[in-house]
Amino acid sequence: MAGYVVVGTQWGDEGKGKIIDVLADKADYVVRFQGGNNAGHTVVVNGEKFILKLLPSGVLHAGTCIIGPGVVVDPKVFLDEIASLEKRGSKTDHVIISDRAHVIMPYHIKLDEIRENVEDRIKIGTTKKGIGPCYADKISRDGIRMADLLDLKQFEEKLRMNLKEKNELFTKIYKVEALDFDTIFEEYKGYIEKIKHRIVDTIPIVNKALNENKLVLFEGAQAMMLDINYGTYPYVTSSSPTLAGVTTGAGVSPRKIDKGIGVMKAYTTRVGEGPFVTEIHGEFGEKIRKIGYEYGAVTGRPRRCGWLDLVVGRYATEINGLTDVVITKIDVLSGLGKLKICVAYEIDGKIYNYVPADTQSLYRAKPIYEELDGWDEDITQIKNYKDLPENCKKYLKRIEEIIECPISVVSVGPDRNQNIHIREI
Repeated sequence: MAGYVVVGTQWGDEGKGKIIDVLADKADYVVRFQGGNNAGHTVVVNGEKFILKLLPSGVLHAGTCIIGPGVVVDPKVFLDEIASLEKRGSKTDHVIISDRAHVIMPYHIKLDEIRENVEDRIKIGTTKKGIGPCYADKISRDGIRMADLLDLKQFEEKLRMNLKEKNELFTKIYKVEALDFDTIFEEYKGYIEKIKHRIVDTIPIVNKALNENKLVLFEGAQAMMLDINYGTYPYVTSSSPTLAGVTTGAGVSPRKIDKGIGVMKAYTTRVGEGPFVTEIHGEFGEKIRKIGYEYGAVTGRPRRCGWLDLVVGRYATEINGLTDVVITKIDVLSGLGKLKICVAYEIDGKIYNYVPADTQSLYRAKPIYEELDGWDEDITQIKNYKDLPENCKKYLKRIEEIIECPISVVSVGPDRNQNIHIREI
């Protein structure tokens, strides 16, 4: 069997979409195991850009693409994304949805918008897509699943019950208008007609493929530092984008996972609120943002930019049990002069070589840097590792030494062909 998991090692936006697209070329199945349409995976094929929000990044390949049990699905977004790909000539009949996946409803989106705008609440910086409220209903056992959509009577009963409770919140607590049951029910009936043929029990499909030694590629949205358990809580997502999230999000045993592939940007970015120890303020941070085009694929929000944080890198490598690391966007560092790598934090006079749980202490953390010489050469067309500038190779070697995990691929540009393969994944 061959179960490969691709995870982000920072705060997302590491370029997972591109790497998944490259690996999916030889995969029989690609399985998305968590998150929702708050993700934005950008894939560039022959100069043509595809921004995928909900669909697996391997959708541009012929293998079966699965939206797994751990994903929360907005049917409208799903159908819009399918229609967009088909309009551009891509096939989509290989995309299926787990009957255990939860459904994002209009009241989830409305709650997300209201809570993010309430003055007394912590601003998380969510995309206001209803992801958090949908996962909250899932955990409180009030959720509506894809399986419920296949039984209109059952769907009607659950919707009516949930909407009654949510409308109490809207009208009595938040002092906003209630949502109309009939409008939502009719809208979702239309969605059901268009997606019901795609809703299946995906668990036996995935496990059968693994048992038959097929290559199954598992992909998450977001990344390690946005994990609900291990990220910079509460500035995190509502699910587990770590390697361990595959077992619950796709329904497979951890014994069926052969490789954990971590995607790490050659510098660090994050979107939204929360501590960011290596953040670069001012003109230099803006320069990196412009060179790297660091703007959210879904929201267009400018990303905060900083030096490579290998305290986070070690943390992600250990928790995920990574077997391989892919370094992306190292071409952005060309011509920037001296480069810095964060190897530890200093917090209130104490040195930390790991990420502490107390998020507030991270606001006080001072990065301890190693400084390395940079390079000026354009590396975007280089195909072989030996042809990289010596200082670029030293930078990569130092990353390997600190995180204690081999770098297998180096991405030197956005296109799927702009990669240097050091070791076979």
